[in-house]
Amino acid sequence: MGELKVEVDPAEVGMDAGRLARLDGHFRGYVDDGRLPGWLIAVSRHGQVVHVSSYGHADVEEGRPIEHDTVFRIFSMTKPITAVAAMMLAEEGAFELKDPVSRFIPAFADQRVYRSGGLQPETEPVAEPMLLWHLLTHTSGLTYGFHHAHAVDEQYRNAGFELGSPPGLDTAGCVQAWAGMPLLFQPGAEWNYGVSTDVLGHVVEVVSGQSLDAFFAERILGPLGMHETAFHLPADQHGRKASLYVANPADGQRIKFDALAPIPTEPPPFLSGGGGLVSTAADYLRFAEMLRRGGELDGVRLLGPRTVAYMRQNHLPGGADLEAYGRPLFSETTFTGVGFGLGVSVTVDPVALKVPSSAGEFGWGGAASTFFSIDPVEDTVALFLTQLLPSSAHPIRSNLRSLVYQSLVD
Repeated sequence: MGELKVEVDPAEVGMDAGRLARLDGHFRGYVDDGRLPGWLIAVSRHGQVVHVSSYGHADVEEGRPIEHDTVFRIFSMTKPITAVAAMMLAEEGAFELKDPVSRFIPAFADQRVYRSGGLQPETEPVAEPMLLWHLLTHTSGLTYGFHHAHAVDEQYRNAGFELGSPPGLDTAGCVQAWAGMPLLFQPGAEWNYGVSTDVLGHVVEVVSGQSLDAFFAERILGPLGMHETAFHLPADQHGRKASLYVANPADGQRIKFDALAPIPTEPPPFLSGGGGLVSTAADYLRFAEMLRRGGELDGVRLLGPRTVAYMRQNHLPGGADLEAYGRPLFSETTFTGVGFGLGVSVTVDPVALKVPSSAGEFGWGGAASTFFSIDPVEDTVALFLTQLLPSSAHPIRSNLRSLVYQSLVD
């Protein structure tokens, strides 16, 4: 699976080539009517790639087409990689999921929780400390500045945290800044999408004694052969990147805004475990395939199969879905019928989700409308890469799920 190519006739693994082609016909419409600049789709079953297609442009204005080696900002699809890093350390006994975050980052020892007010709010102390499993499940009380839904979000923005970090602030500095701001709620009380995985990435650094990019390269990306995945893209490779577009709120049409999230040419000071990586389709398909296979790929084992099975269980208290337990904010998934595991979303009720899928299907997406999904029941992996903010602009994820499932005929 190093090179991105079809490896088997779909019929040999219970899929219909004509039905798979419906993926291309449907998503071409997104490009032809101006909603997306271009896209790349890959689908595999039983570990064999059955469909690879691309359409449109990596940069419309420059006339550069999407290629199989196009480099994409994967944004929050970085999060499952950071979660794997953390679980690798947990398997080694470096920590337990119930350990307090303050054991590794002392600034979190005196955390306060928002009660009321604006930029000078009333706060209360945490009733129970923030634990590592809170970071993995987004139940920590941390948030994102771009939510624009809470007074604490505004504090993040005022401190320079909206779509990135303040210039020059390194990972440790960012984490220290977040520790000094109030939590939205008591740890474990709710689900809220935020910088939890960035904090988790710094825990990986503290525990391993390595920078996050070094840990990724040595322990995950290198062993898996993901040589095109990193926190930066050298200047001489920038001709391969997909430019970033935003959806016009008025009509959904794409507008080029590449400067909104520039890809650094050197490793940045802030190594965002929550959203900092760039990658290619071939690389990320290898990561997803490792998870599908229970932590191993091509003789390289990163995690034990029981650890991966544990990660893809719904860890929300009482088995709740995000509709019941989460705040109705932007994230890279829908809420009804979807729970959350350790670093990945988990479908708990396909009927409630109202999209053909299997209970136990898991994956995650990125802010620029990227998405991957692994179905242990059907033994499939689906990957969709494009570059359009926000991911909630169009129903790409549900479209992809539906079209993949209708192509299964065994």
